Amino acid sequence: MTVKDLVDKYDFRIFAGEKGLEKKVKGGYVSDLLSDVMGNAEKDQLWLTLQTHKNVMAIASLKDLAGVLLVNGSEPEPGMMEMANAEGIPVLGSNLPCFETTGKIFERLQG
Repeated sequence: MTVKDLVDKYDFRIFAGEKGLEKKVKGGYVSDLLSDVMGNAEKDQLWLTLQTHKNVMAIASLKDLAGVLLVNGSEPEPGMMEMANAEGIPVLGSNLPCFETTGKIFERLQG
């Protein structure tokens, strides 16, 4: 499944990083602690978070993540969007709470 498949299925908002919408999503990681994501997230995972600053994109790039999904109606800061576009890493948005959003993505990934 690709990032775009998730966008189409759940009508997630695309904030930035459209060049990366065809990236494969092989799992997800949920955390708001940057050090936790840096230590534990894996390549091609979608990161669900409330964090909206540019440091998120530095870690997403370092870990080669498929994208970042902001939950609870959070919106990215301008620096985050700028880095997302430069790195080609999609930043998406969901108005749903993290728990509900994670459940939907988990079900979809399980087929």
